[in-house]
Amino acid sequence: MRLGRKKRRFEIGAEPSFTLIGEERLQMIRTRGGNEKVRMLKARYANVVDPATKKMAKSKIVTVKKNAANPNYVQRNIINKGAVIQTEMGLAKVTSRPGQDGIVNAVLVKE
Repeated sequence: MRLGRKKRRFEIGAEPSFTLIGEERLQMIRTRGGNEKVRMLKARYANVVDPATKKMAKSKIVTVKKNAANPNYVQRNIINKGAVIQTEMGLAKVTSRPGQDGIVNAVLVKE
């Protein structure tokens, strides 16, 4: 099957922005309708919730321990939704989408 035309500007997707560990760096992206998305390119801290005490605290990210999306992301220290990160409070699972939301939220998991 041959396409009758090329993709239109609004049909073209963007390259994925991989959130790495480092000094915090954000990028503003203009989306359709003039809205804005905040992309987190580098993250130093995560907002970690402890389900036992229901308390949230800002915790420093040490490293990425596990990533179901791609095992290679662990070696490259890429943070995305579902990644298990090592924080100063312990192991935490990322619940936000840093490349879309511009913030890293996580929930502590039992080791």
